[in-house]
Amino acid sequence: MIETDDRIARATLTGLAEPGDPVLNQIVDVVGAPATLLAIRAGCLPDELRTRVADDSELGRMAERVSHWRIRLSAAEPASDLLVAERLGVRLVCPGDAEWPTTLDDLGDRRPYALWLRGPSDLRHGCLRSVALVGARAASPYGLRVASEMASELGDRGWTVVSGGAMGIDAAAHRGSLTADGPTVAVLANGVDVPYPACNDGMFAELARRELLVSESPPGTSPRRQRFLVRNRVIAALSRGTVVVEAGRRSGALSTAHWARKLGRVVMAVPGPVTSVSSVGCHALLRDPPPALLVTRSAEVIEAVGELGTDLASIPASPVLSRDLLDKVAQTVLEALPARAAAGPAQIAAKAGVDLPTANAKLGLLSAGGFVERAQGGWRLTRKAKSP
Repeated sequence: MIETDDRIARATLTGLAEPGDPVLNQIVDVVGAPATLLAIRAGCLPDELRTRVADDSELGRMAERVSHWRIRLSAAEPASDLLVAERLGVRLVCPGDAEWPTTLDDLGDRRPYALWLRGPSDLRHGCLRSVALVGARAASPYGLRVASEMASELGDRGWTVVSGGAMGIDAAAHRGSLTADGPTVAVLANGVDVPYPACNDGMFAELARRELLVSESPPGTSPRRQRFLVRNRVIAALSRGTVVVEAGRRSGALSTAHWARKLGRVVMAVPGPVTSVSSVGCHALLRDPPPALLVTRSAEVIEAVGELGTDLASIPASPVLSRDLLDKVAQTVLEALPARAAAGPAQIAAKAGVDLPTANAKLGLLSAGGFVERAQGGWRLTRKAKSP
């Protein structure tokens, strides 16, 4: 791909500033990425910006940011980053490119300057039907199973699972989707060539081979604590809805839910045991206004984010019990028998509101079915009766 001035400038900005800096995005929106980079090199704000921003204190804050980026500019190596990217099969996707998901533009002045992608899948196409599955790193066996099964079922239905590549729920979601040969996207807080956490190295290699790794930072960038929270906005923006499978009170997954809600996406949460500290965050989402949507299976997730009237979840079938197969009169006669004692046919008939011949006929039928048995004084419920 031929690198234009805009692409080179955006590649530089991804290594120069923290992801989604609102000040930098405001400058880029006014003068474009190449002119922004020239202004940073010169250490002064563009004149066009000064005519747009009347607040002197705001201009002063912007000037301070420009000075900060100018210092960092000496360490930026966009040409090297692009060469490394080409060698690794990594591509740079910028706003306006065919693969750029327009849903990222919903972030406004917090949108990425560009994205570094590694893997064969098309990001924009994959995000047309996508769901974020996020949750705790220190997940319980319950949470891991729910995330894996839900992701696998979503993958079977052709839905892309978006998550953060972390340990716990994130990894379970990616692996569940991979198991079903479903599409999945991992949004990283480091370079797409840096396996972090290292324990997920094999999973990242598989994602790069079959699906997609995404980062706002150039190849070789190490993770920083703050960037894990910052990248959550991208996870939320890429998806039509966010499901928090398991989360503690201070889980970073709640940040993704916050961004999803702010962007007008559907926020969903999976309930857990009320005694589980790993589900406190989920229960808070379900309780606090505006409450998240409670989901327990993939069909409910798809119903929430899918096409109206098309992707409806089926109602789970209730278990069929033996007594459900009885006719209405037989059920009425059965219910007329005392719980622990025996009763005569006439007494049962009177309580059931039927005549004596009908009661005797139904008692015979119930006896053949193992529901009642003869006893001293008449009929009683069979002590090992079928499920009432």
